[in-house]
Amino acid sequence: MASGFSLKDQLFNRDKVRWLAGRFAALDGAEFEAAVMARLPELELKQRIDWIATCLAERLPAALPEAAPHLLAALPPPLDPDLRDDDFGDFIIAPLGEVVVALGLEAHPELSLDLIEALTQRFSMEYAIRPFLNRWPDLVLARMEGWARHPHYHVRRLVSEGTRPRLPWGMGIGLDLEAALPLLDALHGDASRFVTRSVANHLNDIAKKSPDLVVERLEGWRAEGRQSAKELDWMTAHALRGLVKAGHPGALAMLGYDAAAEMRCNVTLRRDAVRVGEALEFDCVVETAKRTPVLVDYVLYFAKPDGTQRAKVFKLKQGVIGTSSPLVMAKRHVMKGDATTFRLHPGPHRIAVQVNGRLRAEAGFELLP
Repeated sequence: MASGFSLKDQLFNRDKVRWLAGRFAALDGAEFEAAVMARLPELELKQRIDWIATCLAERLPAALPEAAPHLLAALPPPLDPDLRDDDFGDFIIAPLGEVVVALGLEAHPELSLDLIEALTQRFSMEYAIRPFLNRWPDLVLARMEGWARHPHYHVRRLVSEGTRPRLPWGMGIGLDLEAALPLLDALHGDASRFVTRSVANHLNDIAKKSPDLVVERLEGWRAEGRQSAKELDWMTAHALRGLVKAGHPGALAMLGYDAAAEMRCNVTLRRDAVRVGEALEFDCVVETAKRTPVLVDYVLYFAKPDGTQRAKVFKLKQGVIGTSSPLVMAKRHVMKGDATTFRLHPGPHRIAVQVNGRLRAEAGFELLP
């Protein structure tokens, strides 16, 4: 990413606000733009969505039935329904969903869902739907049964994405993990990768609390044969990625890896001490007495200020090894000290090699300031 790049400024700026104002015939565009821009530069991305929604709601009729025609008239044409992926639409539509939440959550849930169905065909409404799932779960789930067969793939994706248990940046929802499974059953055979990726991500969320449930569901879908083998293989790998890192035997078996396979493994560090900002370099060899598919990860155990360690799993390699073809690997892992989401602390660290979900070899090293 180029230095100085700002996603929030690219997605929400004066030009975008002016475009949105121009979609509403009843607005004083210049006044709306001035009100939004008075605070927009100081706000982060999600706050910008909320602020634009607040400014818009203040200038529309306070009752959703009267505001709805203005919202619908402002919409651009739907996104191309013939595409299959990577067509997210324009983020400037996102505040309209928050307006629907503000004006319709309590008094007009049915109309709100009608509007969300229209809005999500221009920009995904997975954040706007979640307050309705919490307030009116039965109503929303019943509507989603129809949406799962909607001709527009953005509406079908909303069914899976909006009900995800751990949607990034999203409001928590009170649904049981199994509540949305019948909807995923309907969606798993979808022809759109945009939909099937969401289904796989949804299963990955469920797997954090109920791994066996996910494995069983994927096995059932394979037996149904409604999705192509190639796409279901991709979905399975994507849905099980967290379980694979955790070494779940059922997940590994579904992907063709035997957690109990006998093998020899060693890991050798080039240096036993590295500084923050330098690269930890290591070599690894995996051998076995018979032909065996292997999935190799490495686990770094980072020191924490309280003296404990935090484990983080990284991909290394996958392949097939046999008696005369050991898997030989070398890796450089830069110990970045400026990451925004993870801070390094000098002290004793460890590295372990995980093959088919089992820890097979490890070594210690010192991280220096």
